[in-house]
Amino acid sequence: MTDYRVPDPSRVWPLLQRQRAALAALGARHVLVYTSAVDPGRVLAVLAISAAQPVTDVLRDDAFMQWFDAVGVDDIPAVFAGSLVERIELGESQRIPPVEPPGVVVAAVAEVADPSTLIAHVHATARDFAAAGIRKILIFQAFDNPREVFMLQEAAEEVGEAGAGAWINEPSFAADWVTRAGVGIYPPVFVGRLQHLMRIEEGTAEAKSAGPAS
Repeated sequence: MTDYRVPDPSRVWPLLQRQRAALAALGARHVLVYTSAVDPGRVLAVLAISAAQPVTDVLRDDAFMQWFDAVGVDDIPAVFAGSLVERIELGESQRIPPVEPPGVVVAAVAEVADPSTLIAHVHATARDFAAAGIRKILIFQAFDNPREVFMLQEAAEEVGEAGAGAWINEPSFAADWVTRAGVGIYPPVFVGRLQHLMRIEEGTAEAKSAGPAS
């Protein structure tokens, strides 16, 4: 996962298309690009890579360096490399798996006191997530730091960006949940919409745009 700001998010997708071979060589199998609904210029790119690699190895790869330089990233981007440790299906997604990735996501990287405590608390408060329109929660644990997690919440389409992000800021929920889950200081939560999806299989790539980049 990479989280960064660029002057023009529309430049990200054409560059990805030109970097298919390099991404395949890196072991990428899926690439999803989201743009923020509340922070102009902020982009979240999620790569599913077949081999576990430390963040330092990922950052050294030419494909990443060329990608960031070409789209105009000035600051060092936030990069998370880890593996999926928990998948929680909520509501309708328990019975009808979606054919395509969701349009709206809420995502955050955090350092927690104990990932197992976070996972247990997510399960304990699953009803709150479902009531807010969250249909799936994916929790990843970092390779380099076992206390660092990436939590990706997939929202039902009808919830929209505003609804997906607003519920976690409700005082009655946020203060209690963050404390009990053991979450420490973390970057701003990302709330955005899927713009592009690329599938890479055995040297070939299928690319799809989810809609015009915003």
